[in-house]
Amino acid sequence: MAATQSSLLAFILLLALLLSQSHGHGEADRPEAFQFLRHLEGSRKGDRVKGLNEAKRYLHRFGYLDHHNDDDDFDHHLESAIKTYQLYYNLNETGSLDFETVKQMMLPRCGFPDIINGETWMRSGKEKNRRLGGRKTAVGFSSHYAFFNNSLKWPPSKMHLKYALDTNVPFDDVVMNPLCYVAFDKWAAISDFTFERTYDLSSADILISFFKGDHGDGHLFDGPGGVLAHSFAPTGGRLHYDLEENWVAGIRAGSFDLESVAVHEIGHLLGLWHTPVTEAVMFAYLKDGTQKVNLHQDDIDGLRALYGIH
Repeated sequence: MAATQSSLLAFILLLALLLSQSHGHGEADRPEAFQFLRHLEGSRKGDRVKGLNEAKRYLHRFGYLDHHNDDDDFDHHLESAIKTYQLYYNLNETGSLDFETVKQMMLPRCGFPDIINGETWMRSGKEKNRRLGGRKTAVGFSSHYAFFNNSLKWPPSKMHLKYALDTNVPFDDVVMNPLCYVAFDKWAAISDFTFERTYDLSSADILISFFKGDHGDGHLFDGPGGVLAHSFAPTGGRLHYDLEENWVAGIRAGSFDLESVAVHEIGHLLGLWHTPVTEAVMFAYLKDGTQKVNLHQDDIDGLRALYGIH
């Protein structure tokens, strides 16, 4: 009996160690990906500041700037893009890189854009037109959940989805199995979806992988403190974590919670876009040392509306 209790205690201690241990391959002295924005604070239309070209690339990457000159001039296109960004995230529409705007932009986030092809498909009873990089786009700001263009979703015949962990996952099954089960179950509980893990990668509808830098899908990872992960619209079925981030199962300062990111990215895999609702799982940004794993009503309403669940 004593030997059995000792073995059980040892297993519990090992499990606790695995759950709290962070994994990441970023260099300690390497600047975080979005830190370049810090010295741009205070920039406004008419300014010429070294590094503004990087701010333009940032806004282009996340859908706010359709086209831009790769220079350091703060032109009217950049001002318009910043105003749209500020509108989306409920910030004061100054059109400048003020403190609150830069503070928001510097946070780690999902790599999926907020706006695609010049549009955000936010479901809203209140909309206003916004000129975005030469295109006119409707940006809603009353109700918030959003879908992909053409409301991409899984067909009725694919309500049971199999997911698999790629061979490059740097965590043991003792960490990933319960984490993935819980993350998928959050969405199963409010929908008609069911999920099952498979060990046959060729039969998986969803494949979870870890990569760094250029990994062949056209969406490069940028190292620590930038884009945490990205995924693909239905029925793409790919979820990619940035291997260079410090990952942890739980909450630890300077690290990012695997489950929080999984719940968010599964939302994309099922057909949801980003939302400006800060409390929602589908909000694009996630601070280190925090956890967001419970679906907000905005997340629930969005998925049910997309799949016609009443």
